[in-house]
Amino acid sequence: MPRINLLPWREEQRKQRLKNFGVAALSAVGLGIATVLYAHVTVNRFIDFQGQRNKYLETEIATLDQQIAEIKELEATKDRLLARMQIIEQLQRSRPEVVHLFDELVRRLPDGVYLKSVKQTGNRLSIKGVAQSSTRVSALMRNIDSSEWLTDPGLDVVETVDQGRTRSSEFTIFASQVTQAGDLDADTATPPKKAPATDAKKAPAGKAPAKPAPKQPAKAPATEGKS
Repeated sequence: MPRINLLPWREEQRKQRLKNFGVAALSAVGLGIATVLYAHVTVNRFIDFQGQRNKYLETEIATLDQQIAEIKELEATKDRLLARMQIIEQLQRSRPEVVHLFDELVRRLPDGVYLKSVKQTGNRLSIKGVAQSSTRVSALMRNIDSSEWLTDPGLDVVETVDQGRTRSSEFTIFASQVTQAGDLDADTATPPKKAPATDAKKAPAGKAPAKPAPKQPAKAPATEGKS
C-alpha cells in the first residue's frame, strides 16, 4: 500500500524558513551593531588621539609664544642699550667739539666785537652780539667762513643803536658747526700733516753735507790766485 503523509509538512517548512530568516536577521542586526560600536570606538580613539596632539601643539605653541615674547623683550632691551650707547658716544664726541667751538669763537672774534649769547640747536648756531660797526660784523662772518670748525655763516639782523655819543651795531648771525669723528681723530688728524714737513726739512739737511764737497775745489783756485 502507498504511504500517505498526513502531517502538515508545509507548515513545518514555513516555520523553519521563518526561524532561519529570524536567525539571519538577528545575526545581521548584531553584526551591524557590532560594526557601529567598533566604528564609534575607533572614531573616539582617533578623536582622543587628535585631541591629545592638539593639546601638545597648543602647549608647544604657547611655549614658543612665550619664547618669542622674551626674544622681543630682549631685542627691545638691546635696541635701548644700543641707543644709549650711541647717545653716550655722541656725548663723548661732542665734548671736544664744544671746547673747539668756544675756542674757535674766541679766535675768530675780531677787535671791537663782543658776544652776548650763543645758542646751539643741533649743528646750527645762533650768535648774538654787539659790534662797533657793520664792518666788524662782516669781518666776523669772513673769519667764520675761513674757520675749520665753523661754516656756512649767515646774517639775520643788524641794527644800529645809539649809545650816547657812540653808535654800535647789534647783530644776529647764524653758522653751522663742523662735526668731527671724535677726540682722537681730531687730535691725530694734525700731527700727520706736520710729519712730512719735518721729513722734508730733514731731507735737505741730509743732502747739505754732500754739497760742500764739490765747493772745496772751487775755493782752492781762489786761494792760489791770491797767492
